[in-house]
Amino acid sequence: MTIRKYSREDTKAAMEIWNSIVEDGVAFPQMECLTEESAVRFFEGQSHTGIAIDDESGEIVGLYILHPNNVGRCGHICNTSYAVKEGKRGLHIGEQLVKDSLKIGAELGFRILQFNAVVATNTHALHLYERLGFTQLGIIPHGFRMKDGHYEDIIPHYIELN
Repeated sequence: MTIRKYSREDTKAAMEIWNSIVEDGVAFPQMECLTEESAVRFFEGQSHTGIAIDDESGEIVGLYILHPNNVGRCGHICNTSYAVKEGKRGLHIGEQLVKDSLKIGAELGFRILQFNAVVATNTHALHLYERLGFTQLGIIPHGFRMKDGHYEDIIPHYIELN
């Protein structure tokens, strides 16, 4: 697998992967799906959008967005979101996306990567972040409204970038 910077030719595949997670309603805070037009603005508007390509098939199998988490005196903290194509989950693509984002975040001058809202039911992500050395900041009770309307806790995390 290769992870490279987003280009406009990636828009449709990246948008479909992103929108499938938005539609699932269990991980991303967004409620509205991207259109091709809004997807271009969204992916190009990030500090970096990484695209994961299956080296054998050439298929886009995942992506991440990386951007500042805040401004000014907290502008050295970045935030990311990861999306892996349905049917390709469980193949450690997410782990490779996270590791790439740590490298790219540091290259862009960020000092800390922070996750604001890891949903407590996202156990695979929680285990991955623990394994990679992220620090859990606590628990925000009922911080995420699931698609079916019930609330789940969110667990912010951070890691210092080298």
